[in-house]
Amino acid sequence: MAHLCGLCLALRTDHGQFARVVTNYDGLIISVLTEAQAESANGRRRTAGPCPLRGMRTASVARGEGARLAAAVSLVLASAKVHDHVADGDGVLARRPVAAAARRVASGWAEAGRRSGVGVGFDTAVLVSAAGRQGSIEALAGPGTALTTVTEPTETATAAAFAHTAVLAGRPGNRAPLAEAGRLFGRLAHLLDAVEDKETDAASGAWNPLTATGTPLTEARRLADDAVHGIRLALRDVEFTDGRLAHLLLAHELPRSVDRAFRASGCSPRGAHRPGPAFEPLSPDRDEKTGEGDRGGAGGAGGQPPRPGGRGLLAGCAALVGLCCTCKVCCASEYEGPWSGKKREGCCQSCDGCDCPDCDCCDCDCGCDSCDCGCDGC
Repeated sequence: MAHLCGLCLALRTDHGQFARVVTNYDGLIISVLTEAQAESANGRRRTAGPCPLRGMRTASVARGEGARLAAAVSLVLASAKVHDHVADGDGVLARRPVAAAARRVASGWAEAGRRSGVGVGFDTAVLVSAAGRQGSIEALAGPGTALTTVTEPTETATAAAFAHTAVLAGRPGNRAPLAEAGRLFGRLAHLLDAVEDKETDAASGAWNPLTATGTPLTEARRLADDAVHGIRLALRDVEFTDGRLAHLLLAHELPRSVDRAFRASGCSPRGAHRPGPAFEPLSPDRDEKTGEGDRGGAGGAGGQPPRPGGRGLLAGCAALVGLCCTCKVCCASEYEGPWSGKKREGCCQSCDGCDCPDCDCCDCDCGCDSCDCGCDGC
């Protein structure tokens, strides 16, 4: 939560209140990785004032270059996603006045992200290039096309963002393994989003990489499991100052996310992964502030196009305001996503005050017996 709030506040401070809508779980991983590698934690946290999403409570939140890099990445990729939906004429964006307004907002986000990237020494052109390739790759993809061809732009974007955390933390030796972890994280995020949206996309006629390439769920599951294993191996080569949170998110929560996504799709888990707490799958367009998701694209920022059967853009915005003002996103046991209408669990419901909730990691294959991740029994 400290990193999620830190990303949100970095967006507000540098780019205004409206930019906070691009806050997402994927983006906070950048902040987590930067802090985990830093030599000293001094000055990397501050006490933030009361916020409706925290039940009007103060909190210690992440600050500094990690949060700013996360903000830059989130803005640029949100911009690309909005442009993509405008081009596809999705939902209310098929209307010219709305599309024109969305383009202006997206262009502003792209420029804001570029400025933030320059401020932390990160060239966001790699993200823009990756997002630009996504559409042409999807247009050419068909039966028999390798699924990894479709996920390549997402992989490239996340690899660059992960690797730059090593630069910010002053650990150049971590760049290569973090780039590999980021590449696989991007692949996994894209895959999970495609699996979750497969039926919805089929009903609406939207493009889905699994359907377009004719990839069966069993093959997608194999690729997902391999990506999880590859991330764990890459993390072993990263030198952390305190990597416990990064380890828990990337080595423990990711396989749980894989299980949830494929279980919902009717594909039985291949491994012995255990169900975990209600931590949302880390998908490219999953926005924890809005509870909203969309089809796979390049990176980790969420836009607000409506799902079929969900609320429109303006109605969703009104619903989001109501959720924020009543603190339901944070404190409710269950609430409806403002755009999708899907049931979500309040983000604080799985917090039990311990350092390693429901980790039970002594039987995993990530080397927990020597990683000092804070898990009981390791």
